[in-house]
Amino acid sequence: MRYVRRIVCGLLLAAAVNALPLVWLLYTEWPLPGAGWLFLPLAAAFFFVNIRPIPKRGPTKRIQRLAEGCELLWLFCVTVTATVLFQILWLSMLGAGIAQDGLLAWWAVAGGAMGLLLAVILEAVVFWNGMIRVYLTSVQLGIKHRILAALCGWIPLVNLWYLVKIIRICGDEAEFETQKWELDEVRAESEVCKTKYPLLMVHGVFFRDFRYLNYWGRIPRELIRNGATVYYGRQQSAAAVEDSGRELAERIRQIVEETGCEKVNIIAHSKGGLDSRAAVAHCGMAPYVATLTTINTPHRGCIFAEYLLGKVPQAARLKIAAAYNAAMKKVGDPNPDFLAAVTDLTESACLRRNEVTPDAPGVVYESVMSYCKKAQHGKFPLNMTYPVVKHFDGLNDGLVSVESAKWGEKFTLLEPEGTRGISHGDVVDLNRENIRSFDVREFYVKLAADLKRRGY
Repeated sequence: MRYVRRIVCGLLLAAAVNALPLVWLLYTEWPLPGAGWLFLPLAAAFFFVNIRPIPKRGPTKRIQRLAEGCELLWLFCVTVTATVLFQILWLSMLGAGIAQDGLLAWWAVAGGAMGLLLAVILEAVVFWNGMIRVYLTSVQLGIKHRILAALCGWIPLVNLWYLVKIIRICGDEAEFETQKWELDEVRAESEVCKTKYPLLMVHGVFFRDFRYLNYWGRIPRELIRNGATVYYGRQQSAAAVEDSGRELAERIRQIVEETGCEKVNIIAHSKGGLDSRAAVAHCGMAPYVATLTTINTPHRGCIFAEYLLGKVPQAARLKIAAAYNAAMKKVGDPNPDFLAAVTDLTESACLRRNEVTPDAPGVVYESVMSYCKKAQHGKFPLNMTYPVVKHFDGLNDGLVSVESAKWGEKFTLLEPEGTRGISHGDVVDLNRENIRSFDVREFYVKLAADLKRRGY
């Protein structure tokens, strides 16, 4: 039904696009009575479709504008096809008329050209109206597709192929986001993520908890919409595990004292899992932590990290570390330590730490891991590190091996259907990408819902 409506609307819009120039020429050259009344409804219909191409159905303004942009681009495809056919027919009729009556020469040359020019302008309005909307509202297009679309726009036929690709990507995004919103609306009263203890989300190495650039992407908002209370670790981006553990311990004390929540449920990604274990085992946080769920955490370290540290000359290591530390001090880290963070991720350092970092009684330890099936499944630089990690550590997510991530009473291996894997960044929605076989936001909703079901 939607496609039938789209074709009908497209044909009507095409009629307006092609009739408007003709009516305008008739009105300006031969001002017949009533010609203006024919022009006005056509112009009104054209502008109305451009302002509101579809009925209001998006759950948010962004999704509504995105859906409207997709619809306008589809209408552009339909109207361009109809316009080309109409112009061919029109010029053929004028050509036949010229052969019989020389008075039609002006119409063939001036009128036909003017009508074609006006039709092109009107088609351009429809196209750019749709393109600007999807460019401004789509998350899934990313930088890559925006740049490639701009480049392909200059190549005949290729530009049409890429336009269809953009329509598909944005259309899928609008439909997916609408379905998620409707699902959350249905279960809003259930508050499936309202756990007994709040969630403390702990980031990994080389990132911070910025206010306007969330490390966890769209996950926290989805959890909150379903009843969760969410806090962030706020430890430095790069430091030794023990130092980060002390920072997390202070953060846990602060949350417990300010809220009276008694305990927290920690969800920690990558090195954040090691930091959290240190906080529990060495900083006295066991009484204040109900559960610790580590996500893609190198509990047994990374062999490739040890190899790289051994191969990179000391002068180069010090130079890289100094540059990183200086940069992170400017964005809020009081005492970043690049080399200490990297060293603590090596296999030998993790194995030594495991011997003196026992799991605390009374704390539930669980772990989750994902993996890539191909190097290109990880965004840069994970697509480059994947084969190196595979050589040293085996099956991995671009940084951490599956075997290294296993920890605790329960281990969950994420295995999506099809050929698409889940990278180290995908598992925390770092790239805000909708993966067809893995809904990252829904995974965390189910994780929190399971904690609530078990009384945590």
